Amino acid sequence: MDINLLKKLAELRDGEGERKPSDALILAEALKQLAEENDEIKEEVEDMEEIIVQFEYTDVDYKYWVKVGEGSVDYGEGEAEDPSVTMKATGATWTGLGTGEIDRTGAYMSGELKIDGDLQAAISYGEINGIMRDTLRELSGE
Repeated sequence: MDINLLKKLAELRDGEGERKPSDALILAEALKQLAEENDEIKEEVEDMEEIIVQFEYTDVDYKYWVKVGEGSVDYGEGEAEDPSVTMKATGATWTGLGTGEIDRTGAYMSGELKIDGDLQAAISYGEINGIMRDTLRELSGE
């Protein structure tokens, strides 16, 4: 994995510098790289049916999408064509979810995270994200 990407992820996790919604694409790039390089994540992505997750920031005008499954990961800004699931939250909630400070299930149950569409796709994406987070911790020596 690109060492500069690992450094940027560590800075985001540690709250260094100004955060912006497009920082989420850094996590998407990390998932893409890990799906190509890490055997555990590669196997998970190969075994998944393709899902498209649309993310929306409810407090600013920002959307992005991540497509995962059938052996590949792709992502981009804007609206996805025919997403499997759409997840909506404020920037603060997305940041907390990304750092692990906010529990996904708790955020969903409290209404901080709204999910429209295929709930199983959201769960699958959450699982692959959990594996990615654990792998990134290992790579950074935590």
